[in-house]
Amino acid sequence: MDTVSPQVRSRIMASVGTKNTGPELLLRKALHGLGLPIREVFTALLT
Repeated sequence: MDTVSPQVRSRIMASVGTKNTGPELLLRKALHGLGLPIREVFTALLT
């Protein structure tokens, strides 16, 4: 059961970013610090 109105839910969902989120940036920085090529790592995770 949803506790907020459709208008509020729409505003909340519109504000959610899909790229460069905090956890994603931390992971990318950690991988970069280890010398791993980030694009190859993410491509491997997606397949």
